[in-house]
Amino acid sequence: MILTIDIGNTNITFGVFDGDKLSFVSRLATERNRTDDQFAVEFLAVFKMHDLEPAEITGAVLSSVVPELTGKIKTAVNKVCGIESVIIAPGVKTGLNILIDNPAELGADLVAGAVGAMARYEMPAFVIDLGTATKIYAVDEHGGYHGGTIAPGVEISMKALSGQASLLPSFSLASPPHACATNTIECLQSGIIFGTADMIDGMLDRFAKQLGEPKTIVATGGLSSYVIGYCRHNIIHDDNLLLYGLKAIYDKNSN
Repeated sequence: MILTIDIGNTNITFGVFDGDKLSFVSRLATERNRTDDQFAVEFLAVFKMHDLEPAEITGAVLSSVVPELTGKIKTAVNKVCGIESVIIAPGVKTGLNILIDNPAELGADLVAGAVGAMARYEMPAFVIDLGTATKIYAVDEHGGYHGGTIAPGVEISMKALSGQASLLPSFSLASPPHACATNTIECLQSGIIFGTADMIDGMLDRFAKQLGEPKTIVATGGLSSYVIGYCRHNIIHDDNLLLYGLKAIYDKNSN
């Protein structure tokens, strides 16, 4: 079995593959002051919950956008499973041709998402990742990564509004009944949800004008389920896209 781990700014998501089947997915809060021993204890607890023995894990691969946790998670995996992890970094085989100004700048999460799209969907594709930041990027049928766009994420926008505007209250993320809302909370929800959906639609149109129409548009990330249903484009929701991408990268580097 192969352990795949995506270390994000908000959550650490990990999944275990039995062959090509994703057996289970679990999420931990990203807490930067945790030690490798604490992560090891949490991995053991999750494995036990799913009746999985650590010795059944024969390989591991991880992507990280939180450098201070990369080493801790790698060490935790080694302590629990007795294996070394493949870390997504320059030099690892991905199948991508990174066509941006500085390929070394490309985040490991974007690499995993692009490879996941190539592994699972008809290309070319536009990939939307609604996490801490909202990211949209383009991958062609030859594995060319053409770049993308980064905007403030849904939760960042929510916190900025309630934190910087004294008269605006904190509010929860929920689907607003109307675009033109009639109370402050629903006005905020409308702006965040519909505003993000329309931003995504607009950027997808701009991408298509620049690069041509894609065969697939796929969305992932913890907040995608709140927004994608309000977009005009036909968008596939794939919550575990990055984990599938990590598994594909592991396979490329284990042969």
